[in-house]
Amino acid sequence: MAGAIASRMSFSSLKRKQPKTFIVRIVTMDAEMEFNCEVKWKGKDLFDLVCRTLGLRENWFFGLQYTVKDTIAWLKMDKKVLDHDVPKEEPVTFQFLAKFYPENVEEELVQDITQHLFFLQVKKQILEEKIYCPPEASVLLASYAVQAKYGDYDASVHKRGFLAEEELLPKRVINLYQMTPEMWEERITAWYAEHRGRTRDEAEMEYLKIAQDTEMYGVNYFLIRNKKGTELLLGVDALGLHIYDPENRLTPKTSFPWNEIRNISYSDKEFTIKPLDKKIDVFKFNSSKLRVNKLILQLCIGNHDLFMRRRKADSLEVQQMKAQAREEKARKQMERQRLAREKQLREEAERTRDELERRLLQLKDEAQMANDALMRSEETADLLAEKAQITEEEAKLLAQKAAEAEQEMQRIKATAIRSEEEKRLMEQKVLETEMLALKMAEESERRTKEAEQLKQDLQEARESERRAKQKLSDISSKTTFTQAAGTSSSSVPPVDVPSFSMLGDSMPYDFKDTDMKRLSMEIEKEKVEYMEKSRHLQEQLNELKTEIESLKLKERESAMDIMHENAGSKQNTIKKGRRAVCI
Repeated sequence: MAGAIASRMSFSSLKRKQPKTFIVRIVTMDAEMEFNCEVKWKGKDLFDLVCRTLGLRENWFFGLQYTVKDTIAWLKMDKKVLDHDVPKEEPVTFQFLAKFYPENVEEELVQDITQHLFFLQVKKQILEEKIYCPPEASVLLASYAVQAKYGDYDASVHKRGFLAEEELLPKRVINLYQMTPEMWEERITAWYAEHRGRTRDEAEMEYLKIAQDTEMYGVNYFLIRNKKGTELLLGVDALGLHIYDPENRLTPKTSFPWNEIRNISYSDKEFTIKPLDKKIDVFKFNSSKLRVNKLILQLCIGNHDLFMRRRKADSLEVQQMKAQAREEKARKQMERQRLAREKQLREEAERTRDELERRLLQLKDEAQMANDALMRSEETADLLAEKAQITEEEAKLLAQKAAEAEQEMQRIKATAIRSEEEKRLMEQKVLETEMLALKMAEESERRTKEAEQLKQDLQEARESERRAKQKLSDISSKTTFTQAAGTSSSSVPPVDVPSFSMLGDSMPYDFKDTDMKRLSMEIEKEKVEYMEKSRHLQEQLNELKTEIESLKLKERESAMDIMHENAGSKQNTIKKGRRAVCI
């Protein structure tokens, strides 16, 4: 019984000692975390837990942000978490974001985690157009963002379309130009390829160095009214306070650097900025919301403190952090150099290996080629031996054929000699035939002349016969007339009547006419026979000339041969003309 009571008392005391907790969700730029927080924790307790979890030591730039009625608010370090106007439903959600921005990112951001968180936050603000960025600067920033994510450009890995799913440019820039996603990717990749050798931290730092030069970087804008009730924009950043026209957030109308502000006071919803220079008028303004006024006051105090802190010597903690960062940077540099050397050696080894493999393959190919060549040589040797035997046999056959060719040549020479002799004889025969033809032509000419003469004699004989007949007719007429006129006593013919002699004269005339006819017929017959013989002889001459023409060697023709040929042609033409005239 006593033991049971004791056990119940210890359980009750343990139950009373267990603190009450609630779940908190912390959303960073690239992760989400959940913690069990005690109810009594203040904002600093939760903030330190988050920083320790992240390994973040530069915590003065950051804060835990939440939203109240569409108004941004930051968790106060000296106030309990649950005392803030936060939703009571678990998990209670906070955004771990940069609250204050450095003047110079390269000098102030020491830790890699700090730099990475700033990079992600600024990149998001540019893509959401909370920070205005010119188009050309947007493309350059996108190329550094790609370098930070993908490392060095490799054409074999980063092929066309590898950025298709990435959000790298503000929509305003994309809509401003008539360019396809492929064209944007091509331009981003062109700059991305030039960043070879940069690590992720270096690429992110280059991104921030470019972004911090934009007009809206690190500026928190608030809608305010001046004493006259004119609406203006108040900008709070690491350098001071700036007054803008509501339509122009890039160029301030007036600015109050932190080192030129003597005092900032806030009372009854009204802010008063008192410059160090008393000649400058005091600037007063107010905001319509109390929460906004409190936020403005927080940002002014925090930025002013950081501004003054930068102009003082670094604290021991910051010095240690920077020393560690330098050592870490040096170590990383040495590690990168070592890795670069190892990479270079590995690449050289791979190249050497590839070269040796290539050389080995080449040697194998050469060995295979040599083996194939040897086999071909053996086959060639066999073929050559066989060919030599065949060649020897062919040589014997050629020798035999050469002997036969020599005999044939001798025979051809003998035949050529005989052909020359025959040609000479034929030419002589042709000449004789031509001479005979010439003689026959002359004989024909002579016979023609004789025929002409005979014709002429025939004409004379016929003329004589005609005269004789005329004379006989005259005599007959006279005789008839005398017989009719005389007496019977005169029947005895007179002595001078040449009756017998007339008869004797008529006989020779008849004979001469018959002989002339016969002679004329013989002459005509001879002419025909002669013409037939001449034609037949000319045909034979032409045939002979055709036969020997193929055997003629033109190059051996003398001038006389040519002259004779031309003269013969001309003479034949003249003869033909003469024969035509005779016929």
